[in-house]
Amino acid sequence: MDSLIIPENYHSLLSVRETEVAIKKLKDYFESNLAEVLNLTRVSAPLFVDKNSGLNDNLNGIERPVEFNIKAIEGINIEIVQSLAKWKRLALNKYKFEKDEGLYTDMNAIRRDEDLDNLHSLYVDQWDWEKVIDKRERNIDKLKDIVRDIYGVFKGAEQYINSLYPQIKPELPEEIYFITTQELEDKYPDLTPKEREDAVTEEKKAVFIMKIGGKLNSGIEHDGRAPDYDDWELNGDIIFWYPILSRAFEVSSMGIRVDEITLKKQLSLSNNEDRLDLPFHKKIIKKELPYTIGGGIGQSRICMFFLRKAHVGEVQAAIWPDEMHSLCNRGNIFLL
Repeated sequence: MDSLIIPENYHSLLSVRETEVAIKKLKDYFESNLAEVLNLTRVSAPLFVDKNSGLNDNLNGIERPVEFNIKAIEGINIEIVQSLAKWKRLALNKYKFEKDEGLYTDMNAIRRDEDLDNLHSLYVDQWDWEKVIDKRERNIDKLKDIVRDIYGVFKGAEQYINSLYPQIKPELPEEIYFITTQELEDKYPDLTPKEREDAVTEEKKAVFIMKIGGKLNSGIEHDGRAPDYDDWELNGDIIFWYPILSRAFEVSSMGIRVDEITLKKQLSLSNNEDRLDLPFHKKIIKKELPYTIGGGIGQSRICMFFLRKAHVGEVQAAIWPDEMHSLCNRGNIFLL
């Protein structure tokens, strides 16, 4: 429980019933506005995939997917998705989406090895989105343009919630601040990557931290990223400052996806070249898939942020250790 934060004198601004109503209103607003701004069509998505397809997200490479076999098809193992980063790119091709068109879906995942705290649950729910771009748009300017579009939806959502619940005051700045992981290391050389995120986000309030995945000049990584979907030079996280917990609060991870060149490079750097034999990876090498940008936006995360909750368990039903329940109860945090 060392990572659990119990804010002093915490009281939820909404009752449990009010919270449940607010969650629905917020999700409806955010989903419709995100789709409009990015020109996205909602599609259905899988809860599980064939283990041998190469479609599941390997995250940092150490998390164990939930795996099982099935009665109907012998000889294959099925994995609960950890995200849909690769599946979405295949879907754009299969459904014949064109340039500047995209899709989004409700992604539900189980991450059995997650360390549980105020922000992390075994259950992950997010909007996964993906959009077709031209190869010439694989650059920082395009990435920043999309980030600004998404940030506008966040700003609108905050104003919308304030109009419904005046006690919840807007806090986001007018513009989001951009910085790379190397610039962060240069700015705060004596801090850990997590401490750097806290420092810059406390100062700027809303930050997009770019270029996550490769090693910095110090020889360490800012954070882990799978080598076979994001281009490590063209990705990042949207992070807000969250006064209730006095820490940086990640709401989205996104990026321009690997092309045939960066896929080989990043698999080599991460010693994962064996993945080149998987069906998804072969399609990228053969240029059979569109060039895309995409990401995920945490549904429970944004509900927690905009409804000013101290724990993600206040906006989603999940399983928590008994000790966490006891500590939260004493701190006026009601876990669903």
